[in-house]
Amino acid sequence: MIRFLDLQKVNAPYADAFRRKMDAALEKGWFILGDEVKQFETDFAAYCGVKHCIGVGNGLDALSLIFRGYIELGKLSSGDEVIVPANTFIATVLAVREAGLTPILCEPDPQTFNLDPREVLKRLTPKTKALMPVHLYGCLADVNALAEIASNHGLLFIEDAAQAHGASIEGKRAGSFGDAAGFSFYPGKNLGALGDAGAITTSDDALAGVVRALRNYGSSRKYHHDRVGVNSRLDELQAAFLNCKLGNLNAENERRREIARMYRNSIKHPEVTIPIDSGESHVYHLFVIRSPRRDELQQHLENNGIETLIHYPLPLHRQPALQPMNETFSISEELSSQVLSLPMSPVMTHDEVAKVIDAINRF
Repeated sequence: MIRFLDLQKVNAPYADAFRRKMDAALEKGWFILGDEVKQFETDFAAYCGVKHCIGVGNGLDALSLIFRGYIELGKLSSGDEVIVPANTFIATVLAVREAGLTPILCEPDPQTFNLDPREVLKRLTPKTKALMPVHLYGCLADVNALAEIASNHGLLFIEDAAQAHGASIEGKRAGSFGDAAGFSFYPGKNLGALGDAGAITTSDDALAGVVRALRNYGSSRKYHHDRVGVNSRLDELQAAFLNCKLGNLNAENERRREIARMYRNSIKHPEVTIPIDSGESHVYHLFVIRSPRRDELQQHLENNGIETLIHYPLPLHRQPALQPMNETFSISEELSSQVLSLPMSPVMTHDEVAKVIDAINRF
């Protein structure tokens, strides 16, 4: 079986380093907001090209705390509208709702799957206060066009960068294009921890200060609580594991791009649509094809020992948790019925990639 993502193989090269980090933590006896978190925050901020990185418990908390922070700063208020993609993981919308804001779903560009700036313009209202594109599957959204819309209309520009660690345009990386960005380090991400973990990146000094307090019970110094906060701190051990892996992120992303080129150059089937080549702006967290016979193709690949997944089979406006939503999003619905994610990881072998290609071409 060619697994969709073999996390044992992905993490195996780091096993000795992980053990050394765990031994050091046990010897030191400091497990919350210690030197490993500080080191990761410093290094990841530098990697993304921003002034601040604030480590938090997970990617959902990262997005939620950005909104909470801007509410505390008076830049957002209850009921304000935030434009988000209609085709994304539910966490994007949950973060908006959790902060007491109103998510406004917007159709994607059917070629890139990302938030379509032309559709954004149609969804703007006097209540719109923020845009939050998702760099879906690891591909940067049209950040220049979206940033221009945000600037022209006085909107906050927040990146959901949970899938796009290291994606770049002309040397500028995901997490640095907007006012702030939320990252997830869920184990399956391009930069994955060994459990839940997340971070906020920003160059907004005021937001960084507020979020640092909010993640730690609203406290900026021990037992003094200036804000109604939460407990969402990047775990010291998870930060240590991320410190082991960050230095190899660029190389692993380049291996993903190499695999994507193999898929793109060699998959030749009239009923399979391959994602467009997006260069350095895509880090291929997922390699997602489309087919009108998606379910049959998935079964065919399974029969040939190839594991695939569907991201995502039910669009947001059809999710029971988000009802009632009375609008129809036809592009998102079409995508949800056709997309299929192929095996993708930096430890896939050339033979494994070739077997996936061959199986698709024989479908």
